[in-house]
Amino acid sequence: MDVRVGDILEMKKQHPCGTKQFYVLRSGMDFRLRCCGCEREFLIPRVKAEKNIKKIIRENTDA
Repeated sequence: MDVRVGDILEMKKQHPCGTKQFYVLRSGMDFRLRCCGCEREFLIPRVKAEKNIKKIIRENTDA
């Protein structure tokens, strides 16, 4: 799956604060994500994150 830094991921399950969108800060074996609702940052293994991705929202499409 092509997930890049700066993408916004819409997940199947929501964060405890109620939002389903997360900003990608780092990608590799783990993703560092920031919740778009409460701004909390956390690491999640790539395999677990890729299972739960519903949609990738990319703001800059000129690459």
